[in-house]
Amino acid sequence: MKRFNTTGFCTPEEDYMVDISDKIAQIKKLVDSRSYFTINRARQYGKTTTLTMLEQALKDEYICVRINFEGLGKTPFSDEDRFCNEFKNMVRKALENTSLETEVIKEWNESRITTFSELSETITVLCRERRIILMIDEVDKASNYEIFLYFLGMLRKKFHDRKSKIDATFHSVILTGVYDIKNIKAKQVKAGAIVLHPDEDRESSPWNIAEDFDVDMSFNPAGIATMLKEYEADHTTGMSIAVISDEIHSYTSGYPFLVSRICRHIDERLDKEWTIEGVQKAVKYIVNIANTLFGDVFKNLRNDTELHDYIYGLLIKGTMQPFVIHDPVVAAGVRYGYFKDVAGSVAISNKIFELAMTEYFMSKDLRNEKQVTGVFSNDVIKDGRFDMELCLRKFAEHYAEIYNDDDTEFIEKHGRLLFLSYLKPLINGGGFYHIESQFTDLRRMDVVVDYGREQFIIELKIWRGAQKEKEAYEQLCGYLNTKHADKGYLLIFDFRTEANKGCKAEWIEVDGRKIFEVIV
Repeated sequence: MKRFNTTGFCTPEEDYMVDISDKIAQIKKLVDSRSYFTINRARQYGKTTTLTMLEQALKDEYICVRINFEGLGKTPFSDEDRFCNEFKNMVRKALENTSLETEVIKEWNESRITTFSELSETITVLCRERRIILMIDEVDKASNYEIFLYFLGMLRKKFHDRKSKIDATFHSVILTGVYDIKNIKAKQVKAGAIVLHPDEDRESSPWNIAEDFDVDMSFNPAGIATMLKEYEADHTTGMSIAVISDEIHSYTSGYPFLVSRICRHIDERLDKEWTIEGVQKAVKYIVNIANTLFGDVFKNLRNDTELHDYIYGLLIKGTMQPFVIHDPVVAAGVRYGYFKDVAGSVAISNKIFELAMTEYFMSKDLRNEKQVTGVFSNDVIKDGRFDMELCLRKFAEHYAEIYNDDDTEFIEKHGRLLFLSYLKPLINGGGFYHIESQFTDLRRMDVVVDYGREQFIIELKIWRGAQKEKEAYEQLCGYLNTKHADKGYLLIFDFRTEANKGCKAEWIEVDGRKIFEVIV
């Protein structure tokens, strides 16, 4: 029986899979053109699955030699002799699974290879008059070792010599990993793995022969639908495939692991509840349960202070940042799959990452701070519907009891975090929030709450005067128009003196839309 796989690469025989034949066709064009390239994408983004499917698509036209650097340890990278022999043995095993003649494999196996020069000559013999594709999975495992730079340098020289008609080498070389191997040298210098000579360029790369890999490996709603159609044919649940595909995509932006994780949870833990509410329940589960992907996310936030502070600014402080891929922090966020470009500004790549990261920051920042509490879910939830107006009124009441002028600096920086910490326990039973810190027209939308089939759009502001208040009305109306909503909510933190403070909680009408404004 097939299942949704979230623990390794997928196979059509055992797993429900998105149809990626269009992506394979795009990658095959690179192979057919004799390109060398790296499939560099974030962790659990389907790289190994893609490589497996690509190998199947190529095997009738090419001899595919596929090896993997995972699990080799340090010894094979300690010197030239050990690396060359390890590479020789891995290639021999891979050749035994191809249609290559036994005599050729035997000749390869018996070759004496202790230096890159000898390895180069052996590759020449193997590849002369044969179209051989070299695929190396998990190259990140080798990226910290200087010996790997020499190996890439050898492949680069042979690539150039092939173009000059003076050597034979692999028809195409495909590497997979999180890091762009073009930048491997700079990465090793930063990590202290290698020391440059005074006249050596830090940015020069032994892999600058590689073509850019710009195939979109995320799953769009139509792609997700191909997987659900296969599942529905087996189970006949009556789901609306188009609706569920769109809903899954709205939370994952097509991140392969997250798509499969949602589907698996609905299938195995929610008794096949293929509804919008079922997708939302699965999202809540994923955000609150440890998994290998989030383990990497939080490790990267702990280990990279710049990245941590940058994302904190986006999600908690509401700071807008231009999308400049040459900025090392932006490049790191893209590499890990955390950032995307929305109309020239940086945004978190999907709602699930937004939720998980915000919860992470919330748990750290508010551990020892005063929090607005005292409101219970049954105060604001009646007959399964969430009363956002009452929720905000209660927040204003308890905020006034707890905070004073001495807390101004904290609230100015963490007002959004404070409100979310208040909101989270109230909606946990039947909904959740997400932050849409960027919108396609570069305007800000702070918090969106989904509860059941209702959605509440809440804009958070600091009092900056009557003109800014008017602009906030116009901005919120713009959001509401985009979301096809007729009412929204505006929460303003006012830090003026008590005599001037404009506390209020009332409905107003702006451009035909209702806004519930609360000033605290």
